[in-house]
Amino acid sequence: MNRRKSMDVKKLFSKYSIILILILIMVVCTFANSSFLSASNLINVCRQQSVTIIIAFGEMVLIICGQLDLSCGAVIALAGCLSVYSYKAMENMLLAFLVAIGVAVFVNLLNGIMVTKFKAPAFIATLATQTMARGAALYITSGQNIYEIGKYTTVGQGSLGPIPIPVIFMICIFALISYFMRNTRWGRSTYAVGGNTEAANASGINTKLVIMKAFLLNGVLVGIAAVLFMARVNGGLPAGAAGYEMDGLTATIVGGTSFTGGIGTPWGTVVGAFVVGFLGNIMNLMSIDSYIQQIVRGAIIAFAVIWDIHSKSRQTYKKGK
Repeated sequence: MNRRKSMDVKKLFSKYSIILILILIMVVCTFANSSFLSASNLINVCRQQSVTIIIAFGEMVLIICGQLDLSCGAVIALAGCLSVYSYKAMENMLLAFLVAIGVAVFVNLLNGIMVTKFKAPAFIATLATQTMARGAALYITSGQNIYEIGKYTTVGQGSLGPIPIPVIFMICIFALISYFMRNTRWGRSTYAVGGNTEAANASGINTKLVIMKAFLLNGVLVGIAAVLFMARVNGGLPAGAAGYEMDGLTATIVGGTSFTGGIGTPWGTVVGAFVVGFLGNIMNLMSIDSYIQQIVRGAIIAFAVIWDIHSKSRQTYKKGK
């Protein structure tokens, strides 16, 4: 009986450990700097992390089915700049969103084709489109930022009551992703493909279609993130969003998504994003050198991946016994 209770406690701790870590970080940050728990600071963190979380949702879906995307930062720049151009020409926000989503979906369609049809590793395929997308963004804008974007900024800087608009986008996307991953055949197939591709094929799952849909969904999310990013920074930045793919990957891995595929949850991704976001925020409040911050972020990624591999190895060893 005691042994069973001990196992139940271990399972609960394993499942909710990331939440305990988030709470611990918030407590430490509160003592480290009195401004941390101020409403303005927390709202600012939520606004900033909303874009990262939306990107991380796309990374999460891809990683669960055994893929990843290194191109999303560059695609945000390309899709966002074209979106800003379209808004300045037509002053239609719906069109601006559709342009950004269309561009991002097209790039991810290329990623999906290279991975599923030509069997290119996702790392290489998305690295190639990253380079092309960044080059295209710089070429189209002649390397110059786009300013005077008018009311385009509303979706990135505005609020509905006390809630920032990007946070509302994030909450809605969280609800949709959670539903699709848990309650649809495609969502369940995504876990199956990432867990064991050969077994998924044997059970009749069209693995190539599942992977292609994952890339296309990632494209939709990256397109939305592109508009919110450009609106928040108040301009079209062809060199912007550099490194955002790593922010998304970090949030996803820290949030418990297994880098080997088949495991991950949207809520874990949200918590992982805030763990990283709060750490970055407290380092900024304490004026820690930006280079040191990069070292810390890299260490977080390394620790999360090592922990994931260790956990998987331990589970495999227990099953073998």
